[in-house]
Amino acid sequence: MKSISVFNNKGGVGKTTLTYHVGHALSEMGYKVLMIDADPQCNLTIYSLDQELIHKIWEKEDRFIDEGFESSKNSLSPLEFNTLISEQRSLHFILKPTEEGTGDLESLPPPVKLSSSLDIVPGRLTLHLYEDKIAERWAGIYRGDPLAIRTVTKIREISERYAALHNYDYVIIDTSPSLGSLNKVVISTVDGFFVPAAPDLFSLYGIRNIGKSLSAWKAEFNVIYQLISEEKRHSFPKEFVSFLGYTLYNAKKYSGVNNTWNLAHAHFNYASRIPETIKQCIEKGLRSHLDDKALSEPIGETAVMHSHNTFPTMAQHYHTPMWKVPSLPMIETEHINTLRGASAKYVETGKAYRGFCEALLKRIQLLG
Repeated sequence: MKSISVFNNKGGVGKTTLTYHVGHALSEMGYKVLMIDADPQCNLTIYSLDQELIHKIWEKEDRFIDEGFESSKNSLSPLEFNTLISEQRSLHFILKPTEEGTGDLESLPPPVKLSSSLDIVPGRLTLHLYEDKIAERWAGIYRGDPLAIRTVTKIREISERYAALHNYDYVIIDTSPSLGSLNKVVISTVDGFFVPAAPDLFSLYGIRNIGKSLSAWKAEFNVIYQLISEEKRHSFPKEFVSFLGYTLYNAKKYSGVNNTWNLAHAHFNYASRIPETIKQCIEKGLRSHLDDKALSEPIGETAVMHSHNTFPTMAQHYHTPMWKVPSLPMIETEHINTLRGASAKYVETGKAYRGFCEALLKRIQLLG
């Protein structure tokens, strides 16, 4: 199993849309995939699941989150609790025993099935409480405190446990645009991550911020590895995270312009500066598996670069990837005319995302 994340310090670049469709495309290519929503805003969960299902999952957990996990568990009979965890639960519910320092779940709740080979562990708006605990316990890691180490490595451990149970090839973890404690431990403990970027000034600065944070995080983890025992070191990944590259995403396509990616001149000027910004700001040790050509090219080149207009909104509305929308049996009346003239373009997006994933997999395979 390889764990990957899609990350940018700048919001509004379509990160969740890209994550959702990459998960679906990989699953259609024959891989078994788990998506984990570690964004406290729950955008991937909202994209993937009907609101009524989200409410059903959260409602049964409310007491455990609000009143305490252990006390709520003790108020149930063993049969009632086993029934609860035999149903789909949110990531925060799974993390809650670690947050409270009371132990771990002996068995993991089943993920939500999106297709025969794609599942999701939904997020929850209360996940910021777990982030607070990471920040609170961080100093304890240097002393080898078991609870602190468990808190920092728990999301990776959950990924590995789910992969072992369900034979996932890839676990994709969605994150917020923050550079806070939660993303610090998620990004630092996955195998690789890539950056979706808009062709603008803000994405350049976002990459600069990511580079600075990664260097600081790596330095902290190196110190931790030197201070803790080999036994406790096993809770962490063997290698610090690797940078897989970038893609331009949701960029407007312009015809008749004389540049590589059919972007407006101002946008192309910013986009063409991304590779150099990466070289300057993301240290070489985190990208040593990529040669200069791979660093200079967006993953999949123009496969998913240009905007799909309202297609992602329609995909979210129906909780299905863009290329499957036209074949849905129950299209709402107000959408029929919209789809009638664009069905072929919707379907074409599937080929584009599969092409993107083929390029992404080549980079992941370089990690060994």
